[in-house]
Amino acid sequence: GVDLQVCTSRNPTCCTKKMEERYQIAAKQDIQQVLQTSSATLKFLISRNAAAFQETFEMLIRLAENYTSTLFCTAYRNMAAEATVRVQEFFTDVGLFIFGTDINTEEFVNTFFDTLFPVVYNHVINPGLTDISLEYAECLRMARRDIRPFGNIPKKAIGQMGRSLLSSRTFLQALNLGIEVINTTDHLHFSKDCSRALLRMQYCPHCQGLMRSKPCMGYCLNIIRACLANIAEIDLHWRGYIQSLEELSSAMSGTHDIEHVLLNFHSLVNDALVQAHIHGPELSEQVKKICGPPVRKPTQSPGCSLDQNKDNQGLKMFSRDSEETLTNRRKEFISHLRLYRAFYSGLADQLCSNELAAADGLPCWNGEDVVKRY
Repeated sequence: GVDLQVCTSRNPTCCTKKMEERYQIAAKQDIQQVLQTSSATLKFLISRNAAAFQETFEMLIRLAENYTSTLFCTAYRNMAAEATVRVQEFFTDVGLFIFGTDINTEEFVNTFFDTLFPVVYNHVINPGLTDISLEYAECLRMARRDIRPFGNIPKKAIGQMGRSLLSSRTFLQALNLGIEVINTTDHLHFSKDCSRALLRMQYCPHCQGLMRSKPCMGYCLNIIRACLANIAEIDLHWRGYIQSLEELSSAMSGTHDIEHVLLNFHSLVNDALVQAHIHGPELSEQVKKICGPPVRKPTQSPGCSLDQNKDNQGLKMFSRDSEETLTNRRKEFISHLRLYRAFYSGLADQLCSNELAAADGLPCWNGEDVVKRY
């Protein structure tokens, strides 16, 4: 092979140009493979946790919905069927928000209390033998924010939901971003110079029949560091990313923990209903001024239709899984992730020492020949 481009040597060679081209492809594939192997544990750590947190959030939403629907079924049976529909709509919005849909928390919390007010008026504030008309219910819904039948409870719910749901949504998005970063750095495009250097390091010895020779450590580090120069630039941002996740995780604890906020939502709703009940006569007068006397239609709301057994199974299942709280799970994940803070700055060293280079003290390939030391 007199026309070799890279694997030229003074010694006889068993390579042709065609073989050299195939070795060139193999060298690139090898380095991609080694990159993917080195990041596999990190990628698995993040993706496994992203899936686990998503599943836990889904379970929490279902459970919080059950708690709230059960509240109506046990304490406010006569309006449970109507209220449960509002509860379902609300928790659907909670799920949409956490998993990335662009909706406003303040708006859907307000909508929940807006649509709940006609139901509460009909059954708690001014109960009648038949239900209020749809037009009258619409007037009540529109007037809820002015009348404020639930006091400051909606405002409190907006504060709690806004902060805890946003942190959880951001946390999930951040984990998915981490996976994207790793996927990108697993599939690098190497420059022409780098590709040739990889070929010389890994396969040129084959052309001289040195099939088992591995590159010297120092030689390997020089080549791989140069090829991964772009990745090394990620290091600072990667460290910042892990630190931000730590800070976000700490901010999600305590009263703003999603577990605390969602599973206590039913007690906020109960407080709102108690408030409306206590101030019933005054609220009736205010409603009369805005919407006129109640207009009723000749139908009556159905009672409660919740399957208690199904809910209890859900609660048991969750309490068994929830022995380790979300906070502990997050702490454990962050402490594992912290071990990978220097992942990108140490990647070249890791690839050479784990996979590519000859062990210390063994004869090794220096790009030209096999030597005792580099």
